[in-house]
Amino acid sequence: MIRLQQVILARGTKPLFDSVDVTLNPGDKIGLIGSNGAGKSSLFAMLRGELHPDQGSIEFPAKWQLAHVAQETPPLERSAIDYAIDGDTTLRKLEAQLAELEAQPDTPENGLAIGEMYGALADADAYTVRSRGEQLLIGLGFTLAQMEQSVASFSGGWRMRLNLAQALMCKSDLLLLDEPTNHLDLDAIIWLEDWLKRYTGTLLIISHDRDFLDGVVNVVVHIDERKLKRYSGNYSAFERQRAAQLILAQGTILKQNRKRAHLQSFIDRFAAKASKAKQAQSRIKALEKMEELAPLREAAEFSFEFREPLSAPNPMLVMEDVNCGYRVESKTDHSFTEKTIVSDVKFSLQIGQRIGLLGVNGAGKSTLIKTIVGDIAPLSGTMQTGKGLSIGYFAQHQVEMLRHDESPLWHLAHIAPNVREQELRNFLGGFNFPGTMVTSPIAPFSGGEKARLALAMIVWQRPNLLLLDEPTNHLDLETREALTEALAQFEGTLVVVSHDRHLLRATTDQFIIVADGELLPFDGDLDDYKDWLFKNKLAKESAPALPAKTKEKQDALPQAKPVPVAEQIDDKEKKRRDAEQRQKLAAQRKPIESKIKRLEEQMAKLNTKKQDIAAQLEGGDIYNDANKEKLKSLLLDQAYLVKELEQTEADWLEQQEFLEAVS
Repeated sequence: MIRLQQVILARGTKPLFDSVDVTLNPGDKIGLIGSNGAGKSSLFAMLRGELHPDQGSIEFPAKWQLAHVAQETPPLERSAIDYAIDGDTTLRKLEAQLAELEAQPDTPENGLAIGEMYGALADADAYTVRSRGEQLLIGLGFTLAQMEQSVASFSGGWRMRLNLAQALMCKSDLLLLDEPTNHLDLDAIIWLEDWLKRYTGTLLIISHDRDFLDGVVNVVVHIDERKLKRYSGNYSAFERQRAAQLILAQGTILKQNRKRAHLQSFIDRFAAKASKAKQAQSRIKALEKMEELAPLREAAEFSFEFREPLSAPNPMLVMEDVNCGYRVESKTDHSFTEKTIVSDVKFSLQIGQRIGLLGVNGAGKSTLIKTIVGDIAPLSGTMQTGKGLSIGYFAQHQVEMLRHDESPLWHLAHIAPNVREQELRNFLGGFNFPGTMVTSPIAPFSGGEKARLALAMIVWQRPNLLLLDEPTNHLDLETREALTEALAQFEGTLVVVSHDRHLLRATTDQFIIVADGELLPFDGDLDDYKDWLFKNKLAKESAPALPAKTKEKQDALPQAKPVPVAEQIDDKEKKRRDAEQRQKLAAQRKPIESKIKRLEEQMAKLNTKKQDIAAQLEGGDIYNDANKEKLKSLLLDQAYLVKELEQTEADWLEQQEFLEAVS
């Protein structure tokens, strides 16, 4: 087990841990959470032996093999597959020892040692290691051809995937993963989640992806107020337990305050009276001994909202037979060749649509988004935009384009030159840029703070179409939740590519997929997509072709057919008025219907959880003393589920009434 005893740690003048005690059991899958700067990475550094506590001790079995993801990747000429296999350090040591033995003179003793070494290699699974390495790299998005390329040929994000593959190749007893999903797309995250569920060692993971944590961990360790507190269950269970603690702590503090006031009142009235002096003194001592209860601090909520769009063209965008891709210039004769990524796109965007864009890595999701934005021109076909279309585009390179020598105020004033400075300051304050931070250069800002600034600039421009390409990269849990809530209330049209499944579920009501070089509807939810992914991509040992146009393979994508283009409105006045009325009604119904659908999905999940708890409570064993804590947890979960279900049902009835009124 891992045991921290009375650990005290400070970095510079900042105290991180104060007399921390916590025990983690072998085989636990632990999610380590806390605000930025709370000490999560420092705890990892102490476990790796790179940092030592100022006081106290950290203990785990000396024989444990520890694995973690390296943060640097040298530009090696070594192939990607060999680099990944290097993570199995035990195997590599055996191979080196075998090479030394084979280089020595041929003697009976040496021959015996070589034979024993081959046996040790067999025990270390040397004969399946390449297959294991290939399966890891395929799961992380590499093709067989890419596996033979040198490490130096890959970009920084892909090198981080190789470092992750190395850590997973290691036959470890303790695996430390610090934000492993930051450089992964949804497909790779789904694969990694499945892999970690089957990992038999002890896992500590830092992540801001709540769905990922829910799917992997069974213990949460929360860093708060320089203490570590252990919670049983996944992230959702932690949230429920934490909320209950906040309520209980507040009640305890109120009760203590009443008792303090009562004691003080007695002391004030009778301290000077001889007949009551003894009782007054006893109450003074009781007041002095009373432990000062520090209230549990709930994380300060951060929230923002998208302002109402200034216009709403309909249709917003129509693409007819568009080929999306790139024109590549030849270095010899400067001629251009076209590389088509997504072909024959027939697609329209209507008011109020909320679309999640799916597709395996490299399928062309970002290429399609960039074509809609106008960053790259269509190779062929026509693309028409509605009058008054205002696009808000967020992608990782938007953050990289910020001026690091300038302040948040400068960036906002650059796009709003005629607005009073105080108004800009107030707006940025709503995005957690207070005081001098608003006028400071952004160079030392964290990745999350820079992403928050880029979001603020988009919100200011009041777009009616949001195109988001992995908007949650580098955002912490608090900011992700704020973005999710803001997008759920956004009144315009939304197209989002994201590996954050919680955000996708909460903000979209339909999915489309880029597959086999085409844009197709996906008639299913994220669980269906996960099933499709394992059946068509991750179950195979080589990267499969995406679903073909044949009837047999098209079944892999539910109801795959071209997305229809908006019908042309007849020029005749009557039809025009009828069409306007239908569009107006549809625009009013769409957000209500979307909310109803999300509420129905939420009720179904809550009912399933409620039934599961009821089944556990029916078992006789749960009422044994050994299961006392589990029973308490189940009853608490049941109470919260009932309350949440009642509220969700009330919200559903309210939306149904709204829908009837509109109809």
